[in-house]
Amino acid sequence: MRLFLRISFWAFGIIFVIVSSIGLYLVAFYFNFFGTLETSGKNINSIYPENLLTEKIQSQLSYSSNNKQILFGDTHVHSTYSSDAFLWSLPLNNGEGPHPVSDACDYARFCSALDFWVISDHAEAATSTKWMEAKKAVRQCNAVHEKSKTPDLITFLGFEWTQIDADKENHYGHKNVMFLETAEEYLPEMPIGSGGVATDGMRSPDNLPVVRGNMLSMALFDFKNRNRYADFISFVEHIIDTENCEQNKSYDIKSPCYFSAITPKDLFLSLDKIKSDSIVIPHGNTWGFYTPSESSWDKQLSQDQNDSSRQISFEVMSGHGNSEEYRPWTASYSKDNMQFCPEPSENYLPSCWQAGEIIKKRCLENNVSVAICDQRASLARQMYVEGNLSGHFAVKGVTPEEWLDSGQCKDCFIPSFNYRPKGSAQYALALRKDINGIENRFKFGFIASSDNHRSRPGTGYKPVDRMVTTEANGPAIKFIEERLTPQELPSDIPREVNLDELQIPDPFSLWEPVRQSSFFTTGGLAAVHVDRRSREGIWDSFKKRETYATSGPRILLWFNLIETSKALPMGTEIVKKENPVFEVKAFGSFKQKDGCPDYNLGSISAQKIKTLCKNECYNPSEVRNKITRIEVIKITPQDSNNEDIDKLIKDPWKIISCPQKGEGCRVRFSDEQYSANGRDSVYYVRAIEEPSMRINAGNLRCDFDEFGNCNKVNLCYGNYKTSRNDNCTMMSEERAWSSPIYLNFN
Repeated sequence: MRLFLRISFWAFGIIFVIVSSIGLYLVAFYFNFFGTLETSGKNINSIYPENLLTEKIQSQLSYSSNNKQILFGDTHVHSTYSSDAFLWSLPLNNGEGPHPVSDACDYARFCSALDFWVISDHAEAATSTKWMEAKKAVRQCNAVHEKSKTPDLITFLGFEWTQIDADKENHYGHKNVMFLETAEEYLPEMPIGSGGVATDGMRSPDNLPVVRGNMLSMALFDFKNRNRYADFISFVEHIIDTENCEQNKSYDIKSPCYFSAITPKDLFLSLDKIKSDSIVIPHGNTWGFYTPSESSWDKQLSQDQNDSSRQISFEVMSGHGNSEEYRPWTASYSKDNMQFCPEPSENYLPSCWQAGEIIKKRCLENNVSVAICDQRASLARQMYVEGNLSGHFAVKGVTPEEWLDSGQCKDCFIPSFNYRPKGSAQYALALRKDINGIENRFKFGFIASSDNHRSRPGTGYKPVDRMVTTEANGPAIKFIEERLTPQELPSDIPREVNLDELQIPDPFSLWEPVRQSSFFTTGGLAAVHVDRRSREGIWDSFKKRETYATSGPRILLWFNLIETSKALPMGTEIVKKENPVFEVKAFGSFKQKDGCPDYNLGSISAQKIKTLCKNECYNPSEVRNKITRIEVIKITPQDSNNEDIDKLIKDPWKIISCPQKGEGCRVRFSDEQYSANGRDSVYYVRAIEEPSMRINAGNLRCDFDEFGNCNKVNLCYGNYKTSRNDNCTMMSEERAWSSPIYLNFN
């Protein structure tokens, strides 16, 4: 008996110690005794091989008629200094760990072989420490080529102003800011945030308990990577610990506090105080996952909300899809201060309408009368509309597949998810407002980018490794999915969308992240025509709008207005009475070889190429893809504030076939009606390549019925439901978009 008691005592003691130790560890983890902060890292101290750089330059200079180089870059890149990028880097979110700014430098130099790039982490997640590290990383990346005659990679500093609001009147969308200078005396102590939803989501102390709880759960299920989850807690704590600037005070460039510019006007006024010149690039205005359904460019067309000297470029394509094309439909419409659900139209099924169809189908299957089911369907549509960006919660227990292809632009090239046509480039260019006798117009140059969140600029060179080269992400196991998005039982009765009652742990679930994964692609590139391969040369081309966009491949494109004595390049604005004559010259991108070039560099290891580039680099063959056709778009800006936009955008205005012999295309065309019409006109072109494979080119991959309606979708999940080895590729006609040429008749 005594022996039994002794053994029991010792067993109890051991159990007590073990349980206490586990408990202490869990408490210590929750209150973050283990997490550390990331640095910006250290990049490879070696240039892109000079022989490869020379080949790259000569391969396109031989086609140029004016001895200008074409440089390719990415103006929209995130590291794990951005909150969403850090979240997606977590192993249980299918991530692969830290992606510091230095990785982006190395990737741009050796994997995608870009000529320039911009780091643009979210300002709303910034701290003075991280911003200082980012500046250091940019200088470090540029320092690599300082001793070479020709810079191989030019790096710019920037940030993203991430503005979001559920109210269309207060929503202005995202804008990237890039700076010319990199020296400390020209730059602010902190970037400029947006306030509102983005700031609350990334900086509110109320989020910390949820973050701690979620990270603790992940650490328990993925114990070997537990430190990574602890690091995220440190990341969030570091942001929250940064002091907010005093409200109602202007931006102080020397203050380390966090400043919110609530509107574009506030952003532009703040940028005025910074010594370095800056360029502002709006993007994502058609992205419906966070953009209110009726949001438009109209409210930004004023001298207050638009700085025409800075806001000179428009991102028509990114890893989120295309933002170029306008369509006449809308996801909802307003009348007498109320919102309503529109009926389906050609090439568009409103999601609010589909909500009614889902409820009606369930209702009829439960043997409820047709009259009552119709009532419930109508109520579901209205509740979806009133639910705004989270309208999908009006239907309980709905699966992503039940939405079919609702909310999507069915006839757009690689469209962004839940498309918002009034945020498109075409809509913006068609706008004109007379305010107190002063004409207001948007006059953008076009660029494209990746918006990659894994420190990988310029991912569009090959359709490889979808979980790294696109924004595809999601829970790696079912438990995490259920923890972040609790499952509900299906119901045939719609509900009012009340976010406070729903209490969703994952804020991204408010915006349909699962369906959105089928719309993530490798993104595009910005191209510039430069007189000199330098920081100043690139900047001057941006300022002159002598830029163009590609959907990822390095298509060569020239678009000129032919005058008597000279050719005026894309981006030109000119007063003209006579009928214009234009010339387009385009050459397809190089077909890519497998693998990477033979770098023969002692300072870059085979392991680095494997982990960073996945052994797939920009590796051109000597054969170019064919250009099949040139599409010309003509836009006549409004003559009055209320003129119908639908009639002003002609897309395409002309289609010109290209010869199939050879790899290039050179055509001339004129507008014989310009002078007679007597209206200002805007022209740009698309150069279309022969079909090639692209990740998520098919988006939802619909099965269609005999009438062309989508009756089943085959989603490309970013989570455990789709294999990492499945790149979800389909054929796509890659393209380049020229910047517009602006002809003013009056």
